Amino acid sequence: MSNDNTTGGGGLARRLNPLRLPLRHRLGLLGLAGMAVLPRLVSTSFVVTLSLAYFWGVYAMSWDVVSGYTGQISFGHGVFFAVGGYTSALLNLGYGIDPVLSIPVGVVLAAAAGLIIGVPALRLRGPYLSLVTLVAPLILTQVFIFRSDIFNGEQGLSGVSPLFGLRTFGGEVAFYYVAFGLFVFVLAVLLLVTRTDAGSVLTAIREDPDTVAASGLNPSKFKIMAFVLSAAIGGLAGAVIVHTPSGNASPTTLMTITVNVEVIIAAILGGMGTIVGAGVGGILLILLREQLAGIAWTVPVIGQPVSDINFLVFALITLVLLFVMPGGIVRTAIVAGRRVLDRGSGEDTVATDGGTAPARRVYERYIDRLRAAFGGDDR
Repeated sequence: MSNDNTTGGGGLARRLNPLRLPLRHRLGLLGLAGMAVLPRLVSTSFVVTLSLAYFWGVYAMSWDVVSGYTGQISFGHGVFFAVGGYTSALLNLGYGIDPVLSIPVGVVLAAAAGLIIGVPALRLRGPYLSLVTLVAPLILTQVFIFRSDIFNGEQGLSGVSPLFGLRTFGGEVAFYYVAFGLFVFVLAVLLLVTRTDAGSVLTAIREDPDTVAASGLNPSKFKIMAFVLSAAIGGLAGAVIVHTPSGNASPTTLMTITVNVEVIIAAILGGMGTIVGAGVGGILLILLREQLAGIAWTVPVIGQPVSDINFLVFALITLVLLFVMPGGIVRTAIVAGRRVLDRGSGEDTVATDGGTAPARRVYERYIDRLRAAFGGDDR
């Protein structure tokens, strides 16, 4: 027994040793280390932009949990972003509750909203599910506007206390580390969740829900779990961002159609179904959008400066990138890296199964368990 425990502990230690990690993981850790020291190397304005980018990275990763892994495309993820943000802001302004306490309440209510919307919506398929998720933020936006006595209409709620008592003026670096810490925390949690058997089942559901059901599992239960987790993380991003200079509790910041569309673009651009790709896509979306907003060059055919049509230019750049890298930036980079490392080995490291191998492995593993439970019955 002791030998087994020692061996298991040693195996875990070896797996956690950075020098034994796969190259892509080591590069990722190196990138995070670089982000940690970045505020010392760039301007204050760029630090503020990066802070917003990290929040969008978290937001995109939350969307990827339900849409990238289960294949259930949500067009209204801003609902949870807004529920978390408005809840924390209202509790802080109306009752004087510290953000450290109001933020968790926002997360819980966002998760509850995910459960309320997810239970009926995830019983639908195809365009019907998409329609439900599309209508939800439109309804909530009208509620916020009509009840301006509570939510202050389109202007939103201002005067919210900064997180941890940090001063808005001069605290850009401190807020940067809040956003960066949140990004790293959510990235680690979601990577752990999606690398478990439950995460593999979600991938299997995306590829073939009928096969998962045939193995004795309930796809609806896993879809709801993913939807609630996705809503909670989205609510966390919204609840924290309203207590920083990066955003405020308003429909424009948290729940417009543009917000709902951009999070989808970010996840697809980075690489759906990878978590890391969605996070990278969210960061790149903000950085690219902010850079385009500062370009005064006039586009010849249109006759408008890039800064005035930055969303159009961003959309065109996104289309080009998706044509060149249809699997997303991160997935394309991983495949290219494997080709470079394995050049000359004679091995084909590029998946030729369309990415369905995890689904088949999960299916086969659970079928084996069911057969063992029923004494080898192949029914």
